[in-house]
Amino acid sequence: MFSNLIVGASEAYLGDSLFVLVVFIILVALVGKFAFGPVSKMMQDRSDKITNDLDNAARSREDAAKLAAQRATELKNSKSEAVEIVNAAKQNGEKQREGMVKLAQEEVQTLKQNAKKDIEQSRLDALNSVRDDVAQLSIEIASKLIKKELSVTDQKSLINSYIEGLDKQNETR
Repeated sequence: MFSNLIVGASEAYLGDSLFVLVVFIILVALVGKFAFGPVSKMMQDRSDKITNDLDNAARSREDAAKLAAQRATELKNSKSEAVEIVNAAKQNGEKQREGMVKLAQEEVQTLKQNAKKDIEQSRLDALNSVRDDVAQLSIEIASKLIKKELSVTDQKSLINSYIEGLDKQNETR
């Protein structure tokens, strides 16, 4: 009996093993068809998404680098433009200063010329005044000396000779 039991148990084990093996193969086929395909597709989609995200990140970094370079270039250009503006303002200031100095020098020259003219006119006025005073004094002296009145032509000739003497004295000084 015991031997029958062992043979029957081994047949039972063999039958169970075959059943388990067939069910395992069916399950592997079902998992392969229904689970492995979608899981593989899901893994491929995830891999594609990660690859796209990495590509997008690389493109974003490149774009950011380009923008940074462009901003640096624009900043450099802005600095050079600012330097040009400052230089132009300095040049304009220098031109204005030179114009003001030139105008001031011209005004000084004009004032000098006007002063010379005024001095010359004052000298002439003083000389004429002196002529008149000398003429009047000389007439009075001459009248007293000769006890008579001089004629107008005598007065003019006397005055002119006296003035010529004064002019010669001024020139020798």
